[in-house]
Amino acid sequence: MQMSTAHFRAAALLLCLSGLFCGGLVRAEALQPFKDALFSDQPLLETRDGGDFQVVDYQEMRDINGRDQIPERRVKSKYVDLGVKRQQVNETLQFAAGNLDVARVGPASGAAFTVIFIHGRGGDRRLGVNDFSFGGNFNRLKNLAVQNGGVYYAPSVRSFDVAGVQAIAGLIGYAAAQSPGRPVVLSCASMGSFICWGITRDAGVVADLAGMAILGGATDPDFNKSAAYKAKLPIFFTHGSRDSVYAATDQIALYDRLHKAGYPTRFTLYETGSHGTPVRMSDWRAVLNWILVQRR
Repeated sequence: MQMSTAHFRAAALLLCLSGLFCGGLVRAEALQPFKDALFSDQPLLETRDGGDFQVVDYQEMRDINGRDQIPERRVKSKYVDLGVKRQQVNETLQFAAGNLDVARVGPASGAAFTVIFIHGRGGDRRLGVNDFSFGGNFNRLKNLAVQNGGVYYAPSVRSFDVAGVQAIAGLIGYAAAQSPGRPVVLSCASMGSFICWGITRDAGVVADLAGMAILGGATDPDFNKSAAYKAKLPIFFTHGSRDSVYAATDQIALYDRLHKAGYPTRFTLYETGSHGTPVRMSDWRAVLNWILVQRR
């Protein structure tokens, strides 16, 4: 029985992410491309730290008006593939901390990897699975997950305090149990970063994570006291240089301290970008590939 190229790549990906095999093309490209010409070809203005810190050109006329059919509301059709919606369900999960409403895209168990996205203030699970807003970036994330054998969760976070952290800790533990030994990536945008920083304090939950992504989030000045810092949990930051909510300079300063200490971290700064720019512009394939490669 012959194995197709697609089946071979899927099988190799599973072996790579489970730590059994990772050679050749799979090591360099843990996730196979999806519309990379539209999302990954971002003009680079500056780079330092061996490529760990990058400044990317962002222009509203090109990256919003040129990309959207209706600016900030509906992206042009070429940026999305709606077939992935067949893999999308809404469900309510029950944890010790209470019930959690989530949107799940991909298999409930046996996934090659898991990605969890935490929205900011005023959002809910609908934001993280919106196919047409944010330049189609969530549609790309969903397709990257499903086409590479992974699963994507977008939960509704009711509060950005201890209760919210406990709810997401339950989801991380659940995802890890549903797909044993496979990586779990937690990503948090804006105020959702409070959830990410809260999670870093719990050594048990950190042990279930392969890495984190912070998109236009707050800075944690005490991160070096956390369990995640001690475990050297990889962190990928993306931020707009003109963010008026959380200053880019504060987040860059944290990155600089971490990088100087030899901590696994990366930073993409979108020059002239505002607070919402990272959600629209973050290259999910680049972010996830880097985190998955860091995993031991």
